[in-house]
Amino acid sequence: MSIIIIGAGQAAVQAITSLRQNGVTLPIIMIGEEAELPYQRPPLSKKFMTGELAKDRLFFKPEHYYTDQDVTLLLGQTVITIDRDASSVTLETGETLAYSKLIIATGSRPRKIPIAGIEQDGVFDLRSIGDVEKIMPYIKEGNKLLVIGGGYIGLETAASACQKGLDVTVLEAAHRPLARVADETISDFYTKLHSDNGVKIITNAKIEKILGSGSASGVLMQGGEVLDADFIIMGVGIVPNIELAEDAGLEIENGIVVDENGLTSDPLIYAAGDCSFHPNNLIGRQLRLESVPNAIEQAKSVAAHIADQQEPYHQIPWFWSDQFDVKLQIVGLTDGATQTYLRGDIKTNSFARFHFKGDQLIAVEAVNRPGEFMAGRQLVDAAARGFKIDKDILLNPEQTPKSWISFIPKSSS
Repeated sequence: MSIIIIGAGQAAVQAITSLRQNGVTLPIIMIGEEAELPYQRPPLSKKFMTGELAKDRLFFKPEHYYTDQDVTLLLGQTVITIDRDASSVTLETGETLAYSKLIIATGSRPRKIPIAGIEQDGVFDLRSIGDVEKIMPYIKEGNKLLVIGGGYIGLETAASACQKGLDVTVLEAAHRPLARVADETISDFYTKLHSDNGVKIITNAKIEKILGSGSASGVLMQGGEVLDADFIIMGVGIVPNIELAEDAGLEIENGIVVDENGLTSDPLIYAAGDCSFHPNNLIGRQLRLESVPNAIEQAKSVAAHIADQQEPYHQIPWFWSDQFDVKLQIVGLTDGATQTYLRGDIKTNSFARFHFKGDQLIAVEAVNRPGEFMAGRQLVDAAARGFKIDKDILLNPEQTPKSWISFIPKSSS
């Protein structure tokens, strides 16, 4: 019997690494829909799209790693059913494989929106190596790019294309970019950053249809305005791949419901990464997170539980985004904050913001401030466990981020 992993992304590869580190010797079968070796996705919208990062540098591990770890790679193949009674999965080819444990790490896929003309050539998602390889011939100085969606992926894509000399316009349906994930201060900061670098951002954008005769030539906006484009990239968010789990009768709620060890409602089946909906005692609610750190840490917990160890996953989330010469790093979740305080100067593109809920520090946003981010990770974690930090310490320019750590009692760390 084997451990079967459905999916070949960050969570899947981490599960393999951690299973072997924890002494699990059962054969592993990894099944991935793409033909490529498992690879990193964050660079796709940045250095890989612009040609600054070679394809082979995207791969997590060389092919021999999997052979050395007794992992059978079934790439370019799709699982169509999970039979919980038989503890098996069936591939699109008709082949059936039995499992002793099953890990669902199916990740997510681009959200589709109903726009007339979207099926034409020159309209791209940006989620896979294959997507980006189709986009790369269009990355030419002077070409016009329309990015539909002003979230982090859309803005990262816009920044990368702008830096290669393209004429870039972002169309955002909401009244400001990043409206779902950030407050007005961060939205305004990124609006100005993009404007200063030549990216046009149109908010409250209502698209009537994508123009073209087989190949996209632009969009028609409601009201009659036409925006020309050589190509269009969709960046309107992602949805979790939960259909296999749902069809198998597993509990679903905003993702595949799992416990603190990544275990689903079936004692033989786990889920990790973008597709899972997991509890977080430090945040105080169930979460579904779309981030690399979440995929890594949750996969570690899954592997530990399979190895009859206990490493429950309860961690403060953290994220990052690279746009132009700005690195944004966020620890914690800002929703629910009642006060926010600023350290540094937004106008200099170097600042940190501290979000409090009452007297509890719940999140830190750091723009080109790695020191504040690293210290902030420890502070927000300690705060979730009961530690109180005085905001005046955080705002005092004579107090270095490194010095903040000394205020955390050992019982809170």
